[in-house]
Amino acid sequence: MSIIHQMGLSFIDTVGPVSSKILLEHFGTAEAVFSARKNELLAIEGIGAVMTTQILSGKALLTAEQQLKFIEKNRIKPLFFTDPDYPGRLKECHDAPVLLYYKGTASLNHQRILSVVGTRMATAYGKNLCAELAEALRPYDVVVVSGLAYGIDVAAHRESLKHQIPTVGVLGHGLDRIYPHLHKETAYNMLKNGGLLTEFPIHTRPEKGNFPRRNRIIAGISDATLVVEATLKGGALITAELANSYHKDVYTFPGRVNDLCSQGCNYLVKTNRAALISSADDLLVNLGWETPGKKKTLHQASLFPDLSVEERKIIDILKIGTALIDEIGLKTALPQNRLSVLMFNLEMLGLVTVLPGKRYQLN
Repeated sequence: MSIIHQMGLSFIDTVGPVSSKILLEHFGTAEAVFSARKNELLAIEGIGAVMTTQILSGKALLTAEQQLKFIEKNRIKPLFFTDPDYPGRLKECHDAPVLLYYKGTASLNHQRILSVVGTRMATAYGKNLCAELAEALRPYDVVVVSGLAYGIDVAAHRESLKHQIPTVGVLGHGLDRIYPHLHKETAYNMLKNGGLLTEFPIHTRPEKGNFPRRNRIIAGISDATLVVEATLKGGALITAELANSYHKDVYTFPGRVNDLCSQGCNYLVKTNRAALISSADDLLVNLGWETPGKKKTLHQASLFPDLSVEERKIIDILKIGTALIDEIGLKTALPQNRLSVLMFNLEMLGLVTVLPGKRYQLN
């Protein structure tokens, strides 16, 4: 598949992530989209006359050619939606970008990825939490993702680098610049142990409207999102809301009720949008990440001869890893009311534990 056509698809003004996927599903490849006839494009629901005209004009392909020269020169990797290196967790989100630009060493499909976000007005309390978190995460082979912004974001990146944890910054602009400029040295170090990721092409300035779009990548690329400190208004709460919409786990540290930078965190807990944790250990337990070097001792189903066939099916599913209640329901084809009873029985037997977000794991 032509990389020029793949990139070109992202340069059509009226074609967003959803429309791109509709076109790809219909035609099979990006190249076929640009080779399509006018009547073929107009026949697709949701693809109107304006979009059709822009596709057929060929201007997007010329822009893509210019973009390709820059990214090849600067060793930036374009990741199209169908690329095996495209982040798989993000791909499951309905509004995932059709094209990403990445430069770095960390795998975007790493086994464990944690997003860490927070206020730009970080306090000493929040920065200390970032330091304690990084120190605790170091043995767990985790990639930490954040937005390279002032405050908690850059603290999470810097503490990760300090403890040799790969860390990826998701940007709200093109890879021909670093914003804020003061974080240029941190960004350079991240390229050696982590990376920089964006959906925005070169010459894209860090405009205000880009950052909510950036936040959906931060929320979608990871296993869970941790809000360290947050005000009631700001990008951290937007990221948490997006993570919830993607059915991802969200965690937060609590704070005093009169602390401005903890009001957002307390609100997330109060409204059941995030699970409260008081330490990195709480986070690790909730995520089901085992202690390095120690094998998790699981209760063997054979020790419970009275388990039903249905219960054993559930145990077999959870042997692979943690699973949402909906995932267990799909794999077992059990009615919701029956599944709820079985999960409760297994919990009472000490075989399973329920985690935040109705995710289950074996004990």
